[in-house]
Amino acid sequence: MLFRVITLIKKEFLMILLDPKSRIVLIIPPIIQFFVFSYSATFDLQNVEFALLDESRTELSRSLVSHFSGSKHFELVRVLDSSVQAAELINTEQVRLVIHIPRDFADKIAEREPATVQVVADGRNSNVASIALGYVEEIVQQFGESLHRGNLVESSQVALIQRSWFNRNMETRWFIVSALGGIISMVIVMILSSLSVAREREFGTFDQLLVSPFQPAEILIGKALPCVFFGFLDAVLLSIAAVYWFGVPFRGTVAALVLVLLAFMIAIVGVGLFVSAISVTMQQGLLGAFVFIMPAVLLGGFTTPISNMPMWLQRATVINPLKYVVQGLRDVFLTGTDSFAMWHHVWPLLLISVVTMPAAAVMFRYRTQ
Repeated sequence: MLFRVITLIKKEFLMILLDPKSRIVLIIPPIIQFFVFSYSATFDLQNVEFALLDESRTELSRSLVSHFSGSKHFELVRVLDSSVQAAELINTEQVRLVIHIPRDFADKIAEREPATVQVVADGRNSNVASIALGYVEEIVQQFGESLHRGNLVESSQVALIQRSWFNRNMETRWFIVSALGGIISMVIVMILSSLSVAREREFGTFDQLLVSPFQPAEILIGKALPCVFFGFLDAVLLSIAAVYWFGVPFRGTVAALVLVLLAFMIAIVGVGLFVSAISVTMQQGLLGAFVFIMPAVLLGGFTTPISNMPMWLQRATVINPLKYVVQGLRDVFLTGTDSFAMWHHVWPLLLISVVTMPAAAVMFRYRTQ
């Protein structure tokens, strides 16, 4: 018995190693995924873009700013003249933080009275905001200790006042749940669409489709619309659950939500149908779906910020549909974006659809010849 088992094991090893496709699966995907995941999956923050509103304009305030500028965690991108500019920069996501040094900052230190520094964070990404505020608190504490060593202030006389916009209590659940509809519906749509054509081949009904009066484009449209419908329905139901079960605020418009979800579903269906068109079996279709899903989730900004990834990886996220729906859903729920402001998330999804749907049609037509 042992000999037969060993013989079978040897035979299986030989089949895997002699099959070119198996060798590729063993070598290429793990290497690619290792490097992509290692670069993208990190919660460390570097070069967090912040704006400065320095109303003190003194040597002490400049010394505090130098502590931020000299840190690898922060990058000063704007110097502001008023708090109105600060609100605009955070609303449009041009900066993650605004640091406000009040006019009486140096005077209070000179008079040995408690001095304050205010920081306003964009709370829509609660993970990033929490980590960034921790870095800010550490730098302000180090600055206060340096003044204390110089006998300029008491040890506790420089205090940090923190404010978080759009997510005042830094609820991580708001950040996660608001975008879950996009993640889960993508998985559903990718599986449904990637199996649609491969299922016909495996069940032996593919030839019947070919001899039917339908054109290849008509067949793809017929297979795409149910996937779009079920994916959209799932996403809407999950959005309703996010609001009424988990208490996530819905500050945008229903039209904006519908717009970004429909554009996303069409883009994902195009990818799924392309995978299905090149797959011979349902197993290949499922494998192709998950080869797309895992990198899409990691590079979609769902858990880790895209801005924290290497530049070459940030450029690669441009073709990731999940990136736009994650940002769009968080804007609808937490920011209050309307359908007009949602357009900068929608048009890349439509552009991806314009590429993926014709590519799926061309591949389907090629495989039917």
